[in-house]
Amino acid sequence: MELGAVHRTAERCRPRRERSECEHGRPLNCGARHDPAEPLVGQPLCPDCYDYTAHVLWHAHAGKLWDRFVRGVRRHLATAAGLAQTRFPEHARLSFARVAEFQRRAAVHIHAVVRLDGPAGPDDEPPVWGSTERLMAAVRASVRRVVVRTPYCPAVGELPLRWGTEVDARPLHSQDGSADDDAVAAYVAKYVTKGATDTGAGTDHRLSSRDDIDAAPVSPHVRALMGTCWRLGGRPEYEPLHLRRWTHALGYRGHILTKSRAYSTTYAVLRAERADHQGESLPSSDQSVVASHWRYVGSGHSPGAASIAAGLAADFAMNRVMARWANDGDGGDAV
Repeated sequence: MELGAVHRTAERCRPRRERSECEHGRPLNCGARHDPAEPLVGQPLCPDCYDYTAHVLWHAHAGKLWDRFVRGVRRHLATAAGLAQTRFPEHARLSFARVAEFQRRAAVHIHAVVRLDGPAGPDDEPPVWGSTERLMAAVRASVRRVVVRTPYCPAVGELPLRWGTEVDARPLHSQDGSADDDAVAAYVAKYVTKGATDTGAGTDHRLSSRDDIDAAPVSPHVRALMGTCWRLGGRPEYEPLHLRRWTHALGYRGHILTKSRAYSTTYAVLRAERADHQGESLPSSDQSVVASHWRYVGSGHSPGAASIAAGLAADFAMNRVMARWANDGDGGDAV
């Protein structure tokens, strides 16, 4: 996803042998050595050259890009093994865990753990043709070929959206060189625990009006992305993307952590095991009842409760007035 040059933390930010300028008269080079904590890091060299529209629309279609990527990996693996795509589930199962990280330039960066198992899941050995090298080759091939086209809009046109050129596919091992669940957990946790304040993300709450964007405590770059979300969200062609609803996340609608159904355990299994453990540790005389099903009944007072609450509020107000009069009569300060 080529959007425009931004300031970065390198030995030299954007070195060029010859000084050059963009069509807006801003320099396209920067010889400074930026500290990672500098506010300038992640900001465009020229905001007028930066493609804010493509940035926002890429975020809005990131989920579709990922879905096509996973299907592409399965297709490449089946082709390499000489299988029909419909027969792939009979021989292997592809699982993943994905983390979305907002970089300093406010673009989502995907970190993923992709695993190939046998057809029965994690406890089943992968087929003999399911080597690590073949899986990495399928990942790289799918990344190169995936493309999603945005809905046509007279003001924008139809944009082809792809993954970026920086793809790093490698085996994930523990420190001793063997595959290890702890290594996977450490890899995922490293990016999940990065807070929004350390990245270029938007706000942690939804915005209800255009004025909220101007008041948001964000950088000019992020504010421009929010404004683009709000503007594009008003066009009927992009209504299914719900851009205004997701302006605070710069158009990105996904969760920070996503996994396939069979990658690992589920919250339902964890809750069941915790309930069994707690049940075994309770004394036999304990007759506690655990409610596992809930339904929404309503919010606020019923008509009768509302009348009682109004009466109590009036009584409290009268008590405060009477106390103030009493203090004034004794020469004390008013309450």
